[in-house]
Amino acid sequence: MAAVAVIIPTFNQARFLGDAINSALAQTRLPDEIIVVDDGSTDDPATVVAQFPNVRLIRQENRGLSGARNTGLRNAAASYVLFLDADDRLMPRAVEAGLACIASRPDCAFVYGGFRPISENGRIIGPDYVDSIDGNAHLAFLRRGFSTPSMVLFRRDCLLEINGFDETLRRVEDRDLYLRLTQKYPIAGHKEIVTEYRMHGQNTSSNRVEQLKALFQIFKQYEARNAPDPLTLSALREGRALKRKEFASDMIRKAASQWRARRPRTAMRSLAQSARWAPYFTGRALSAAVARRASKVLPRPAVRWIDSFRSEPYPIPIGSISFGDLRRLSPISRGFGCGRGRPVDRYYIESFLAQNASDIRGRALEVADNNYTVRFGGERVTRSEVLHLVSGNPAATIVGDLATGEGIPRSAFDCIILTQTLLMIYEVKQAVIHLRDALRPGGVALVTVPGISQISRYDMDRWGDYWRFTDVSARRLFSDVFGPENVTVVTYGNVLTSSAFLQGMAVQELRKEELDHYDEDYQVIIAIRAVKSMEPQEA
Repeated sequence: MAAVAVIIPTFNQARFLGDAINSALAQTRLPDEIIVVDDGSTDDPATVVAQFPNVRLIRQENRGLSGARNTGLRNAAASYVLFLDADDRLMPRAVEAGLACIASRPDCAFVYGGFRPISENGRIIGPDYVDSIDGNAHLAFLRRGFSTPSMVLFRRDCLLEINGFDETLRRVEDRDLYLRLTQKYPIAGHKEIVTEYRMHGQNTSSNRVEQLKALFQIFKQYEARNAPDPLTLSALREGRALKRKEFASDMIRKAASQWRARRPRTAMRSLAQSARWAPYFTGRALSAAVARRASKVLPRPAVRWIDSFRSEPYPIPIGSISFGDLRRLSPISRGFGCGRGRPVDRYYIESFLAQNASDIRGRALEVADNNYTVRFGGERVTRSEVLHLVSGNPAATIVGDLATGEGIPRSAFDCIILTQTLLMIYEVKQAVIHLRDALRPGGVALVTVPGISQISRYDMDRWGDYWRFTDVSARRLFSDVFGPENVTVVTYGNVLTSSAFLQGMAVQELRKEELDHYDEDYQVIIAIRAVKSMEPQEA
């Protein structure tokens, strides 16, 4: 049996350490070793560790997070290691889910899941985040990194092969590790939430300026060690630009808060930091803020005049449009944005499911896996089923075909989650009929279909990619089967998010107000809520 070590480095985090150890001891598959590395703390973590007889404590002079992790790595005997920061907590299935994933991909240096953000006192403060890296993982890590290494289960031999973490780095050392590992090995991910990431003022990532400097130094060293090809250089440029934009956005929000608190000098220092690292982005943000402010103080006719330009942008003269990075014949990413962050369509799909989470209850069915059932249904779901077209999917509990109805139980489910599936079924109306038939009376189907989207080459080559929809076609299709009074259709998207999605850009590259602006003429996602009538219906 594969052995797993949970390594917990701690530096003056004794108040959280007990939570971290308890979460390791609460695993459905217990780790074979739990090692706490005290990196020169002054808050007596030994007293905490003494409460746990099976936990090993190693003390050392302060060498930084990299040095503490390396000490645990070299003292562990297990084949796999999981680095749990002392202020984070593991979810109960973290070890089990990681081992299951790596058993299916033993060639990988590491596998990863998702995380849940929590506050200093352990309260959930945001939605679960499940990362997805498709295609070239090494280029993806040049563009961006993970939020916390606690999401990752590593092969110990691969870490030792590259000499572990770089102890000269006191920040973003995990990004450097991922880059060196993905130069030599593949990686894989799964959809389970494996860690709770605690966000508080003492996180090492909280000093954003030093973090930014450290990352750019890593990039500089990377270029010196390697001979980057054009694709790699492009990924490096994207990584630098994205980090500058993230930093500037944080500084601008901070400056706005400081200004409201009547601390103008501090606000100006924050803006100066933003302008130093991202002058163009900062300038655009400030000009937009000035325009918004002006619209509040100008006379009403002037405000109406400004609003007219907002609803119908001032026409840009022909030949004056700057395409910049978008003047290209291939998209920025062909992976729907997965390699850059959270895909735009997933943002809309998950928004729809969150808005209708109360419908996900009882016996629920989902296609391919039950990630959304678990995430949005929680304890309301008494039985979770997974449908797959062919055998071989270990998560599947039902093998069946929506196009023919073969293998699919009738009048069996209280809820069916069907996201981005109907486009792959040529007999689409028959699929909707069988979807209705599988529901119990009063059961709900939560369905999403694509409007504006690239072709999914993976699905095209395996099952076919046949359809794109509008709200009108989706409403008619489902109304014909479920009855118009039982169908609700909503659309998500606008011209900006449509363009970003087609280019393979990610949610992280757009502002929330841009994502949440809906224009019915630019439908990225069409979402349908269909309820099975209590009375029998014929299609």
